[in-house]
Amino acid sequence: MSFARARPLIVSRFFVAVASAVLPLVLARRFSPADYGTYKQLFLVAQTLFYVLQLGVPQSLYYFVPRTAHRRPYLVHALVFLAGAGVLAAAALVWQAPRVAGWMHNPELARHAPALAVYLFGTLCSVPLEISLTASGRTRAASAFYAGSELLRAAAMTLPAVLGWGVQGVMAGVAGWALLRAAVTWAVVPRGTSGPWLAREGLWEQLRYALPFGAAIAVGLPQGYFHQYFVAAHEAPAAFAVYSVGLFQVPFVDLLYSPTSEVLMVSLGELDREGRLAERAGVFRGAVARLAYAFVPLAVFLGVAAPSFISALFTEKYLAAVPIFRVGVASVLLAALPLEGVLRARGETWHILAASALKAVVNVPAVVVGVWRFGLVGAVGAWLASEVVGKAALLWRVPRALGAPLRRLMPWAELGRAAFASLAGAAAAWAAQAAFAGLRPIAVLVLGAALFGVAYALALLAVGARLPFEMVGLGRLAPRPVLAPTKTAGP
Repeated sequence: MSFARARPLIVSRFFVAVASAVLPLVLARRFSPADYGTYKQLFLVAQTLFYVLQLGVPQSLYYFVPRTAHRRPYLVHALVFLAGAGVLAAAALVWQAPRVAGWMHNPELARHAPALAVYLFGTLCSVPLEISLTASGRTRAASAFYAGSELLRAAAMTLPAVLGWGVQGVMAGVAGWALLRAAVTWAVVPRGTSGPWLAREGLWEQLRYALPFGAAIAVGLPQGYFHQYFVAAHEAPAAFAVYSVGLFQVPFVDLLYSPTSEVLMVSLGELDREGRLAERAGVFRGAVARLAYAFVPLAVFLGVAAPSFISALFTEKYLAAVPIFRVGVASVLLAALPLEGVLRARGETWHILAASALKAVVNVPAVVVGVWRFGLVGAVGAWLASEVVGKAALLWRVPRALGAPLRRLMPWAELGRAAFASLAGAAAAWAAQAAFAGLRPIAVLVLGAALFGVAYALALLAVGARLPFEMVGLGRLAPRPVLAPTKTAGP
């Protein structure tokens, strides 16, 4: 099965990724480290509540919508549930803001709590917008709404910063954007659907599916953010700003991972409905191959080019973040395995909950010990270790979920080619870092990326890899594979 349906989502996420990459750069340059740390702390709190309070309900749409012709009740259930969650979240945030500000030793957090509450309410209400469209197979519409919404959000946050309105102006801008997005969501999502507005049996069925996944998020997300909260509670806002820069996630990871995972879930649901169970392994194998050819070289390059990357994007005042960044960027490798999507598509959300609980058991004590022994690098290292444990737990279950052994699910040849070519690119990038050290960081970064890309492409050609070139429309440049290809790895 082709993943061509993911292309509109990937294109939209490309433009969003550019905007998302610019946003922290503008804010880090316009704000002092203390103000930038305050901004990061505000959104750390908001993101935690945003993901936890969904309780898996909007994500259940990926499971139910492709399997029914009467979609309206499932969509309305999600809209009503999230609106209620948004009201509760906003009220709790304003009520507990002084306590949170005291815990993080930053009184500025309480001052911005009302705007953050409005933002949280609006974003929770609008979660089903792109999910409902993607689950219905309307990926072009989903990509258009996603791109337009996120570009508007970036403008609502960057313009106040550029105009010198500070953190307060940024928070006011993003709060207004969230309310507008919520209104659009309620107007668009139920439109053109059939079925009753509410269905009691459908609601309980939806909750039975969603709550284990929501519980997994409620357990997994706070423990995943625990290292950030721990650092925020023990360091000044300026130090937390350095740590946040080290945790910078390249937005281009989401550019490929999210649409691939979403289309994978929808495709597995359709295969189940049509009884084509033997094709599930091939669909998963093809998704992993595509992600690996992108994420393995990205992680390797960023690890090599970390000093010039941080200096070019965030200025040299954040160079202390380089060791943190090098450890954190290894998590990009894990994104080549869309395991959560597989288990959600197969209705095995209880196993996601078990993996999240296992991560929490590993992560919390590891962060405390890591910070005590190794400082901020120990915090991110502990988080990475828990992520590896969680992925391993999910990977253990996937063969049973797809009805195929692991040796048939993993594109071993493609993984080997990606690793070999990435090492060749790393050697070229490392040489560039040394040869052009006297130039400006942005020049070193661009030259290093160019040399890495050339070396990576040549190495792929040398081992006969075709898929990466076909992904970008350059399939004619690549010879037929020398090594035996995986049958369903191609588009």
